[in-house]
Amino acid sequence: MSWDLADPFVIDITVTEAAIDAYGHANNAEYLRWVERVSWAHSQSLGLDIDDYRQHDRAMAVHRHELDYLAPAHAGDRLAMATWIVACDGRMTLTRRFQLLRPDDGVTLLRARTRFACIALSSGRPRRLPAAYVDVYGGALVDETV
Repeated sequence: MSWDLADPFVIDITVTEAAIDAYGHANNAEYLRWVERVSWAHSQSLGLDIDDYRQHDRAMAVHRHELDYLAPAHAGDRLAMATWIVACDGRMTLTRRFQLLRPDDGVTLLRARTRFACIALSSGRPRRLPAAYVDVYGGALVDETV
């Protein structure tokens, strides 16, 4: 597959009938759900899950999404959603990039970027990234200039 960056974390997605809208293709909200799904799967693969977030009273909340919808997905399509951590300032923020491909024809359906801000779960207020988050997420950084 032709990924935009090296060493992607990838999940497989099959487009269900429930994802299809009145236009006959996957609704744009589904693409955003897939962005969230791969983000959580990647965090869990790195060793951070919701229990860790609760233990540290911290979460990575979406600050900004940028989604470029490039092609439609249809019911039954098999897709591959990739993510990379491309920035982690070690204090408050983390940025991910995403690419959604249809392996059967190599078409990229979506490119996206999400900036997350660290918050306290208990208050919703901005808080510094715990050292464990900096170690895990910082250790997974991919150079997007390559």
